[in-house]
Amino acid sequence: MASPARAMVVLLLLLSTAAVSVAQQHDYGDALRKSILFFEGQRSGRLPPGQRVRWRRDSALNDGATAGVDLSGGYYDAGDNVKFGFPMAFTATLMSWGLIDFGRTFGAAREREAREALRWATDYLLKATATPNTVYVQVGDAFRDHSCWERPEDMDTPRTVYKVDPSHPGSDVAAETAAALAAASIVFREADPGYSKRLLDRAVAVFEFADKYRGAYSSSLHAAVCPCYCDYDGYQDELLWGAAWLHKASRRRVYRDYIKRNEVALGASESINEFGWDNKHAGINILISKEVLMGKDSFTSFRVNADNFICTLLPGISNHPQIDYSPGGLLFKVGNSNMQHVTSISFLLLAYSSYLSHANARVPCGGAASASPVVLRRVAKRQVPSKTRRKSLTGDRLTDPIIFLQVDYILGDNPLRMSYMVGYGSRFPRRIHHRGSSIPSVAAHPARIGCKAGAAYYASSAPNPNLLVGAVVGGPSNTSDSFPDARAVFQQSEPTTYINAPLLGLLAYFSAHPSLPQADSARD
Repeated sequence: MASPARAMVVLLLLLSTAAVSVAQQHDYGDALRKSILFFEGQRSGRLPPGQRVRWRRDSALNDGATAGVDLSGGYYDAGDNVKFGFPMAFTATLMSWGLIDFGRTFGAAREREAREALRWATDYLLKATATPNTVYVQVGDAFRDHSCWERPEDMDTPRTVYKVDPSHPGSDVAAETAAALAAASIVFREADPGYSKRLLDRAVAVFEFADKYRGAYSSSLHAAVCPCYCDYDGYQDELLWGAAWLHKASRRRVYRDYIKRNEVALGASESINEFGWDNKHAGINILISKEVLMGKDSFTSFRVNADNFICTLLPGISNHPQIDYSPGGLLFKVGNSNMQHVTSISFLLLAYSSYLSHANARVPCGGAASASPVVLRRVAKRQVPSKTRRKSLTGDRLTDPIIFLQVDYILGDNPLRMSYMVGYGSRFPRRIHHRGSSIPSVAAHPARIGCKAGAAYYASSAPNPNLLVGAVVGGPSNTSDSFPDARAVFQQSEPTTYINAPLLGLLAYFSAHPSLPQADSARD
């Protein structure tokens, strides 16, 4: 007799076919185009002639001048005007991963645009690491910046420069920067070999610095980087993450040996139920597992960790899921900006399903339960409501036949019938927590709008005058599927670069594969 868990997987596949007819038919290609465009609205520095987000202008052209370095360029991470190096590097790493794994599904035009968006970040990271044994990790006083509501073009708050060096270590941010540079070197290997080599050479040097001078940047620079981007999970995961990307980019044995030697010491199996700018454990295990599944390496423990992580996400398989789901089916973790978890974890599901497919493998989840690559891809797109999942574990019949979608939830298949991507669909957030979007543009209001003068726009109930097309906001912050569309509720209404970064690969894949197969074998 089939186990309840295996029966649930079969039922998921059967019901998902019916769900397609209920859900909207989305234009994933249009959503991809817009999600890339979002990054142009986040640009800092001198904007290029081809800038398409026309309400933006040049900003922060003298960043780094107080420290005698050029730190212009890069991205504002969210709705404020600070450049935080830690999330920017993670953004670049995830953009690269999407292009590496799913580049062919982008299409030539979108792939070119995505590379340009990535290069805007990596050009900045090269500037930030130009001084040996030093990484400039932040530009701007976060507390002073957050006390103002002004356009980046009008900034008059201190552009204080913060760095890590041998006396003030920051292995976390430095190793993440090394990972970003290494991953990007793969993306540009064919398109721009010279630039690719420069990125990889710099990644090697930055990782050596991160490993030699160990310490958390949130200890060295606590007053500047906390609470915004404290590294709450320690720097150990970033060291493994950086080594994994350097091994993938360079194929040098020294990085393979480093991973093997430090697997236990740096806690490869710890806290694997998360993945984001602060915690890389799940990503490390998924990334290295590709080598195992391809028969190129013997890091079997990483695959075990990856399988365990995946099993915690699958409805009807795990009795102790690490993540809950809203009644509408949205993946949910406690904390701010929940969509960052939705996009990053969904990306891992899709990436791992691809690795499993090429290896003709499945995810063993204990006992007779297992999941195929198709199941993982379906979870990345759709999910069973949490109450339904709990009933299924006891063998009860499903009470709700609708299987909601993860990516499609973002695009409008949710109880509010609202797209959480600005500019996609007929109904989307209009009052996002974003200074440049909420204040009249320089073209519409040439006169300067000062620090406190912008407060009137912050408090206004009127829609933002400038659409930050492609921005995905934090979304529902609890399991009620509610969303207030209010600037003041930044936990739900603020977009970030690291929400959009993993979404690029997801949207590219689904634009090429809008309809998933019902099953890939009778075992499903």
